[in-house]
Amino acid sequence: MCLKGFYFLLLLFFFFFFFFLFYFYNETIIFIEWEIISFNSNMIVMSILIDWMSLLFMSFVLLISSVVIMYSEGYMSSDKNLIRFIILVLLFVLSMMLLIISPNLISILLGWDGLGLISFCLVIYYQSFKSYNSGMLTVLSNRVGDVFILICISWMMNYGSWNYFFYLNFMKSDFSMIMLSYLIILAAMTKSAQIPFSSWLPAAMAAPTPVSALVHSSTLVTAGVYLLIRFSELLMNSLCFKMLLLISSLTMFMAGIAANYEFDLKKIIAFSTLSQLGLMMSILCIGFPKLAFFHLLTHAMFKALLFMCAGMIIHILMDIQDIRYMGSLSNFIPLTSLCFNISNLSLCGIPFLSGFYSKDMVLEMFFMTNFNLLIYLLMYMSTGLTMFYTIRLLFYLMINEFNLISIYNLMEENYIMIYSMMVLLIMSLISGSVLNWMIFYDSNFIYMSMYMKLMVVYVSMIGMILGYFISLMKWNLISKFLLTYKISFFFSSMWFLVMLSTYSLSLKFLNFNYKSYKNIDLMWNEYLSGQGIFFILKNYSIYYYYFQMNNFKIYMFSFIIWFFFIYLFMMMINY
Repeated sequence: MCLKGFYFLLLLFFFFFFFFLFYFYNETIIFIEWEIISFNSNMIVMSILIDWMSLLFMSFVLLISSVVIMYSEGYMSSDKNLIRFIILVLLFVLSMMLLIISPNLISILLGWDGLGLISFCLVIYYQSFKSYNSGMLTVLSNRVGDVFILICISWMMNYGSWNYFFYLNFMKSDFSMIMLSYLIILAAMTKSAQIPFSSWLPAAMAAPTPVSALVHSSTLVTAGVYLLIRFSELLMNSLCFKMLLLISSLTMFMAGIAANYEFDLKKIIAFSTLSQLGLMMSILCIGFPKLAFFHLLTHAMFKALLFMCAGMIIHILMDIQDIRYMGSLSNFIPLTSLCFNISNLSLCGIPFLSGFYSKDMVLEMFFMTNFNLLIYLLMYMSTGLTMFYTIRLLFYLMINEFNLISIYNLMEENYIMIYSMMVLLIMSLISGSVLNWMIFYDSNFIYMSMYMKLMVVYVSMIGMILGYFISLMKWNLISKFLLTYKISFFFSSMWFLVMLSTYSLSLKFLNFNYKSYKNIDLMWNEYLSGQGIFFILKNYSIYYYYFQMNNFKIYMFSFIIWFFFIYLFMMMINY
């Protein structure tokens, strides 16, 4: 089943990629309307938009999903419900396809809602209380975005059609621009986990690692960015885009700090995803949607590879995810370490890897704009923090001492998983340069001073040095950080977003329900009904059982007592 799914999706990848080349170089856009049913002049129409952007994005999603399905054969080999898992992944990819090719808000909602529902099924795949809580947090956070899309659908009824593509130019001069822009941005913020909706993204790490590789690289979290890219012509100069710039910059900064406090391997990579989503949103808000799309694609490749490497490490270490137990893994799993280091360095933006081409251009175009000092500082510090947590992770996993008690229980590398990772390794090396040549054949001239050009290098070097020093921190040094415990707790809990999103609205209701359950359902109500009758019958049955098992002794004892009473009575009469 896995190999069939792999070959099928890989064939579709080549098909869509060759179509992308044709459509891109001929500057072709095809708009298809399929009339499903017509009844009394009412039509239900399915619309499809095919251009170079949708074809390229679909080809990348298909490539990553094909590799993830092949990877799942090794990672989930002991799972009895593997076919169910593969079907859920395929449905997830189908929902993403529907979202990508839709110029219609109704079909966007179908794909958007499908992503939220199937992500819930995948997050709770390992059935436990933690997985269920994480799944509920994920799906309820995404439901907020679904509501905003529904309001957009009702607002678009003013225009007579839900094909927003037809009305982008017209809505620029209309009051609807303000309403639609706010609603679309709020919907995209929930899906792409911007502040204050960020807490669901690390919680979704309860899903199996192949799901994380697919969901957190190219599908669920990028759906909000893709929607804003499609609506960017409408939103470009609006005030809400400037507000989103501040929010996305703060998200990037917050995720970078939280990743440095985290010790769970998958959550560190999830925070890096959150940081990169903030970077995509920021460059989109400045006015470069094509550049945001370019970084989205290159990030999808090396982030999927990074999750796959993390899954291999967890698989080999028998489900250990704490990086403090790891170390010197390059001696035990060299091929996985190779893939992990290349994807990690690509995330940092090391020259001539795929992340460098998009990230360096993003930062340089950002420095060419005229925004205020706060945005500049957030962007610089977030770039340094990316290098900070990446080097820290690299030292903890690959270079420091091995911290497990025994090395004899380590499993060998699974070669099915290695083959699937090699595909993404090649793409992580070449996709940045190839896409750069193809998409930006008429790129703008970037002019800046030597100090500004080297500022990214300086900040990255500072982050690298700090990451090295923080990786040397031993157990006996942790006591020195107790003085800053409160500020550390603030940063490590994502600026209290976890508590605010889970407890803020529901804590009082949960406490009231618990007290009601305890005082009414477990006490008076039960005592006066079924449980009370049960306890009474049970106590009487114990009493009767005692009489039945000891009847001879009881009869003898009662005979003696009655004989004694009769003797006393006779003595009293005679007296």
